[in-house]
Amino acid sequence: MSATELIAAGNAPAPDADHGPGAPASAGPGEPSGPGGPAAAGRPARRRGGWYVLRRLGEGVLVLWGTFTLAFALLQRLPGDAVSIRLGGEGATLSTEEIARIRAEMGYDDPFLVRYWRDLVDLVQGDLGHSLFSGEPVVSAITRVVPHTAFIALVAVLLGGAVGLVLGSVAATTRSRRLRCVVLALPPLGVSIPTFAVALVLIQVVAFSWRLLPSSGNDGLAAAILPILTLSLPVIATVTQIFTRSLDSVLAQGYVATAVTKGAGRRRVLLAHGLRNAAGPTLTVAGLIAGNLLAGAIVTETVFAREGLGRLTVTAVTQRDMPLLQGIVLFAALVFVVINILVDLAYPLLDRRVRLEGERRW
Repeated sequence: MSATELIAAGNAPAPDADHGPGAPASAGPGEPSGPGGPAAAGRPARRRGGWYVLRRLGEGVLVLWGTFTLAFALLQRLPGDAVSIRLGGEGATLSTEEIARIRAEMGYDDPFLVRYWRDLVDLVQGDLGHSLFSGEPVVSAITRVVPHTAFIALVAVLLGGAVGLVLGSVAATTRSRRLRCVVLALPPLGVSIPTFAVALVLIQVVAFSWRLLPSSGNDGLAAAILPILTLSLPVIATVTQIFTRSLDSVLAQGYVATAVTKGAGRRRVLLAHGLRNAAGPTLTVAGLIAGNLLAGAIVTETVFAREGLGRLTVTAVTQRDMPLLQGIVLFAALVFVVINILVDLAYPLLDRRVRLEGERRW
């Protein structure tokens, strides 16, 4: 190729290098062309976005209703009930007839559909019933312990996400094959180790051997460090693996090579194109991880003897406290729904193609 051709090739417009994948050459920053162009950037586009949010909220309501129905049906199929267990255990002073009368007064002898409709109406009114053992309203019991679990879960997600992004960036951009192999070997190891095993090792080493941090309790920030580290390890492993693969795929695209040939520095390419375009799949996975942390919190809070939603779940299962257990299941479903809606709304901020597709569709 002659020098003239090289100069011409260097001066040729490379829209993808400026705007990333999916941005047409005629579109300026923030000005999409076609159906998602200036006309869609005004009031009609906001209406379509509003309809999308309403649809997602409607789907969330259906998910919650389905979760309530399934949980109610499964819990009703369990043999016995908490009333009989509580009143008819060892040392009970009530006769069988008295227990049966109390069960009838509490509605346990009503037909399945009658009990289902009664609980569904109470749910719509915001009443989840009362705990059969403590007598505390289910809503109050859950809201009392949620802040403890929410704190360690939120910090674990933020810490795990930040460390995972750093490790993923190192693995995708390093020129050292040995370093890349070491970083990529960490995610399978972090996912395969059970949460309770990590918690026990941290307690034995950090709390008992080194005496650096407390091994249990809810007193102070120091008592939350070990549970946060325990919950963050699976987050680090998953985010590292997903972000590395996404960043590898983005950096292999043609528009990245075009930006490099036009003189864009390695750091600029990574920040302007790589991180933003690779963050979409990672954001989706992070949303699922945040919802799944409830399962990890059950084990973590039990091992570290922390008050929270996890220990409340264990107590409800052990005592067969059906109203409390059903309320916890509904709360977990609500967390999943809210997180998924937030992820869907945040995704277009990272991937412009999703926003344009949504505008054309709605």
